[in-house]
Amino acid sequence: MKRQSSKNGQIKKLNLKSKKKKQINTSQSIRGQFTGDINLDFEAVSQEIGHNSDVCFREFYIGGTDIRAAIIFVKGLSDKELINNHIMKSLMVNFSEKYKQEPTIIKGVITKEFIKNQVLSISELSEVTGLKDLVSKVLSGSTALLIDGVQNVLILGTTKGKSRNIEEPLSEALVRGPRVGFTEKLSDNTALLRQHGENDDLSIKSFQVGERAKKELVIVYMKEIADSNLVKEVEDRINKIDIDNVPESGYIEQLIEDNYLSPFIQVQSTERPDRVISALMEGRVAILLDGTPFALIVPVTFSMLLQSPEDYYERWLPGSFIRLLRYFAAAISLFGPSLYISFVSFHQGLIPTKLALSITGAREGVPFPALIEALIMEVAIEILREAGLRLPKPIGPAIGIVGGLIIGEAAVQAGIVSPIMIIVVAVTAISSFAIPHYSAGIVLRLLRFIAMFSAAIFGLYGVILFFLFLCCHLVKLKSFGVPYVSLIVPYRVSDWKDFMVRLPIKIMKRRPKMLKAKDFIRKGTADYERK
Repeated sequence: MKRQSSKNGQIKKLNLKSKKKKQINTSQSIRGQFTGDINLDFEAVSQEIGHNSDVCFREFYIGGTDIRAAIIFVKGLSDKELINNHIMKSLMVNFSEKYKQEPTIIKGVITKEFIKNQVLSISELSEVTGLKDLVSKVLSGSTALLIDGVQNVLILGTTKGKSRNIEEPLSEALVRGPRVGFTEKLSDNTALLRQHGENDDLSIKSFQVGERAKKELVIVYMKEIADSNLVKEVEDRINKIDIDNVPESGYIEQLIEDNYLSPFIQVQSTERPDRVISALMEGRVAILLDGTPFALIVPVTFSMLLQSPEDYYERWLPGSFIRLLRYFAAAISLFGPSLYISFVSFHQGLIPTKLALSITGAREGVPFPALIEALIMEVAIEILREAGLRLPKPIGPAIGIVGGLIIGEAAVQAGIVSPIMIIVVAVTAISSFAIPHYSAGIVLRLLRFIAMFSAAIFGLYGVILFFLFLCCHLVKLKSFGVPYVSLIVPYRVSDWKDFMVRLPIKIMKRRPKMLKAKDFIRKGTADYERK
């Protein structure tokens, strides 16, 4: 009787221990931590993402043993060939008799080190302990491997992203220069930066942005050139981003800029790897986001918006001439219509007599004042420009040109606007196309309307006041601690070598002082500096 009671007591103790283990495993699964029990872990994952029709669950036994395993992946995002040949085949077929004699699986238990180091033939491999981490990895294209008895889940790099071919950027076309642009795949973009030359200083740091839909973001800089404070400031602003989803780098641009109320862009976007590399060599920082071909460059100054990579590919004389032409075109784009309104409405005495008579004769019969006349044509041009962008490429430019000619001619014949106004608006529109940065052109087009209203109210004095207010705003504006009008204020002779006029490359031996680079001297110029 005593023996039976002792046996019953031992059985009860074992039952209690097994119940306690189950309770511990259940509590761990409730907290989102994996238990090593494939039934509980598999059920937890199924409840979390099993409702998605594109998520695949595959259960199997490892290589003829009674050890259960399962893989989880997403159709379309994961590479099935890689899964079949290097995961399933390694675990089910190539798990030969000599592996079965290993002491790690004699008692039906496999260690994750054995699987990682001797079975799986795949390069990217990591471990996760929580359900949340597994879900984010699987939904981004990786494959999760659950093994009975192994608490941590193995994450295998099987991502197969769709990407387009590398082509020339449409928004930044050049006559002379590389015909290469970024794509929507982040790994391809970082590879393009690496391909610009062997460089040990090129540093790339990765971040995750987006609370509900996470995306990978990297910052790129030259560790021996870029200011450490600038890099830290960029990292801090990225870490402070709190938003559900970041579909495009434009979101990042708006969330990290200094003054969101300013009309001027404080972060430069570009599709060109050569522009990014040039900025990095000056000591700036680039930001690249997965899913978009547009990289961001910080800090930005106003002069950068009127510069093109082609300025440096041509000799300094034609490059300087084209750059000066852009500054002149920007001035016309901003002040052209407002100067016309102020002269015609308030300051006719400043116009030469013959020209004044010609303008007066051309405006005879026009029922509107100069402001309304200018607004009608400017709004029409902006609508045509926007329509040309949204229409299919083969017919978009044709509609813009034909529409402009028809509307302009019809407006003149109807006596709504004068021929001189058509000329002013056309010259202004053509000048705006000379600005190499599209976003900067939009800013000038927006400010043009404010300048027109200022001219209609106060005449030439209004235009001057608008210009002064604009200068005051630009002087106070900063981009990551760098004054927006740097190269003008504060005045530095060495920085003016690459401002409105681009001097020969042999003379530009120093990096811009405003960036506070660790190394001011460009490599290979030590002998020149000693002289």
